Formats: sequence, structure tokens, C-alpha cells
Amino acid sequence: MTLQTVNEIDSFLMIGQSNMAGRGDIGSVEPISGPGLYMLRNCRWQPLSEPINPDRGIFSGKYRSGIGPGGSFALLYHKKTGRATGLIPCADGGTSLDSWQKGGPLYENALFQTRMAMKISTLRGIIWHQGEADVTHPELVRSYPERFERMIRDLFADLGTDPVPVVAGELGYYLLRRGEKYSCVPLFNENLRHVDLPLYGVASAAGLNCRPDILHFDAPSQRIFGARYFSVFSRIANI
Repeated sequence: MTLQTVNEIDSFLMIGQSNMAGRGDIGSVEPISGPGLYMLRNCRWQPLSEPINPDRGIFSGKYRSGIGPGGSFALLYHKKTGRATGLIPCADGGTSLDSWQKGGPLYENALFQTRMAMKISTLRGIIWHQGEADVTHPELVRSYPERFERMIRDLFADLGTDPVPVVAGELGYYLLRRGEKYSCVPLFNENLRHVDLPLYGVASAAGLNCRPDILHFDAPSQRIFGARYFSVFSRIANI
């Protein structure tokens, strides 16, 4: 398999924390793979396989890498457009929005990986899920739209590209079951809708289920979530 020209593949940057990286159990849903689906590994496109974003161990550890929203998003994009579709996985579990700001290692890694991908693809969008690390701090919830907007605008400026569609995902409402500490979840999700970006939308997490940890979406819900991301993206991108 050789894909080396910009016109042959459409790429999407995946950034955020663990629910973007994915913690759904491998094997609990049908795998997503096949012709036309790719992921970036060592600055090369490899056939897509899950886990797409292995930010943690795969076979051991409390929070193992697993199913995220990227697979179903990419599959639906590929089916809708007929275009080869590549994911640029850069999410990292447990990270705050401040740790994604310009100059930090997460931002710089995402910038580097996306620049490399843009040499052999066309960047079509960004999908983001983050907030579990911020939602327990009311002051961070209030400032979230401004801080997120600044990070994305910095990213576009550093990439030297026009804005592409950005889709953020709501936090799971199941977090409310964790107690008063997570009472700001509804406000956080509402504030996501106040981000001022030219091509922007929010994927709903309403009705989605979690793993027993009451922190991470389970694999079936991640498949649904990825489809919701695509629905929002397709509306913004008018495809």
C-alpha cells in the first residue's frame, strides 16, 4: 500500500484526553478496518486497526487503550465520500486543556504529526474530546470556550492552513453519578456551544453509556459517538 500524494487521502486530527483516545473494550464490538481506512504511524499511513490511539497499554493496566470515536467517524466519512480516510491520533488520557496550549508537548506533538500528515494528505478536520480533567473546577468550566478557541486558532496559524471543521464532543452525562464534584457537567456541555470558531459544532453525548468506572464511554457508545461526530461534521462541511 502506497499513498504519498496530497490528493489521495483525507486526514483528520484526533486530540483530547482518554475518551478521544478510547477506553472501550476491544472485542466487545465488531472491529473497523478495511480498504480506504488508515492511521498515521511513524509519519506513514498504515491500514487502520484498533486501538487507533494507543496512549496507554493495550493488554494491561487500569485504563487500557481501546475503542474510541475515531473508527466509526472515519468509516462513515469514507462511505459518504468514497475518499481514502486517515486518522492522526494524538489524544492523551488524563490531560487538561491547559496542557494542550501552544508550547506544551501535547500541542507540539499534534502540530508535528499533523504537519507530517499534510505532506501526504489533505487535512479535512479536527475531532476533539476533553474536559473530564477540567469539569471539577468551576473556574476552568467558565473559561473553557476562550481557552479552547485560543488553542485551535494557534494550531491553524502554526499549520499555515485555513480553518477546517472542528467538532468537539460533550462530556458523558453519566459523570453526574460521580457526585457533587461533577455537578458542572451540564454547564460544561452548554459552554462548548459558545466556542467562537468559523467551522465548529458539538456532538451530543446524551444517552450514551459508560464503563463500570463511570468515567469512560463503553465501546458501543463510542461507535454511536463517532457517528454523531460525523453527523455534525457533515453538516458543517456540507458533504
